Amino acid sequence: MTTGLAAPMPKPHAVFLRLPFYYGWVNLLVAAIAMVGTLPGRTQGLGLITEPLLNDLHLDRVHYAQINLWATLLGSLFCLGFGRLLDQFGSRTVLTLLAMLLGAVVLGMSQVTTVVPLFVLITLTRGLGQSALSVASLTIVGQWFARRLNLAMGVYSLAMSIGFMAAFPLVGGIVLRNGWRSAWSTIGWLLLLLLAPLGLWLVRRSPETCGLSVDGVRGEAGQSLPACEGFTLAEALQTPAFWIFALASAMYLLVASGISLFNESILAERGFDAAVFHQTLVVTALTALAGNFLGGWLTIRWPMNQLMSTAMLLLASSLLILPRVRSLAHVMSYATIMGVAGGFVTVIFFTFWGKAFGRAHLGKIQGAAQTLTVIASAIGPLLLAACLKRTGSYAAIFYLLAAIIAMLAACAWLAPGPNRSLRRNN
Repeated sequence: MTTGLAAPMPKPHAVFLRLPFYYGWVNLLVAAIAMVGTLPGRTQGLGLITEPLLNDLHLDRVHYAQINLWATLLGSLFCLGFGRLLDQFGSRTVLTLLAMLLGAVVLGMSQVTTVVPLFVLITLTRGLGQSALSVASLTIVGQWFARRLNLAMGVYSLAMSIGFMAAFPLVGGIVLRNGWRSAWSTIGWLLLLLLAPLGLWLVRRSPETCGLSVDGVRGEAGQSLPACEGFTLAEALQTPAFWIFALASAMYLLVASGISLFNESILAERGFDAAVFHQTLVVTALTALAGNFLGGWLTIRWPMNQLMSTAMLLLASSLLILPRVRSLAHVMSYATIMGVAGGFVTVIFFTFWGKAFGRAHLGKIQGAAQTLTVIASAIGPLLLAACLKRTGSYAAIFYLLAAIIAMLAACAWLAPGPNRSLRRNN
């Protein structure tokens, strides 16, 4: 037996300090994967299985639309509850838990045969996926980046967009080959066996818990906002900037969800066939990705309020164009403007809350903003359907929404920028 002193155990923080790169980028990558994991709780994801699900369960389309509406509204409440849990227990714990719960729910939905369990499970996929896991994903990036948040969100948007662009055809292919139940089962197991372990293994709560400075800046140069500073949710809700940016983002989701669900019908009203509809999906996706790049670059050079105002003006313009399209060139122009506007709004929504209100209560603040966007995404298809039923055309609702969005553009231009609205607690 030796009598010498045992070698001291290395400090847990040492491994993060010795890395040749900032560990926030690892957290960002997992956050992007987590956002792609929200697919089964999103309208676009459910849209991949809508037709086979309706045929399998012998469901009426209107009945299913009502199920989706209430499931989305109820699911929006998860944003607030899990936003509070994120601030209390940290991203690692909450993301791992959400991945496990969502995976179990999606697996359960793959076995559903009756309407009542379907409603419960769709509500849970909306709540755990579109709402809670989205908030967790965004909060991770906001907790690890401050001065470089614009760059980080640009990289995050790119990684997330690539992930979704890969996921849609892969899941769609499984649906066509093996049916919707097989597709949903595959997603459920991926959430349980891939995302949950990644969250537990790689995600950390904040730079401070790893002995790092925010953004990876060391020494006196690192003057980023510490985790203990920032607005509370109540203080953020008292600022005009919160409501202007949240409502502007919500209006985009309202428009996007309504058009996404009825896009083929909207274009058919203008005399275009399904082939043109599919072309617009490709154009919108590509221009949205370009909008992510351009929006990320502009957030470094423009005040955030001016960029949001520009995005709203582009969105209003696309809505004015859509009811008047008469040629393929018109349709592609509409799709391009809509895609760029969406790319701008995505980058702004991902970036604004942490820059404007700090990191101390970021989960609750982003949860409140996400709640508004989820509610808006539930209302959008209902507004378009009601307009079509009442007037026989979608045009009236597009003109009304364009006017409202133009007013939001003016409000956004006049709103104080994030730096000016930031309150520092001493």
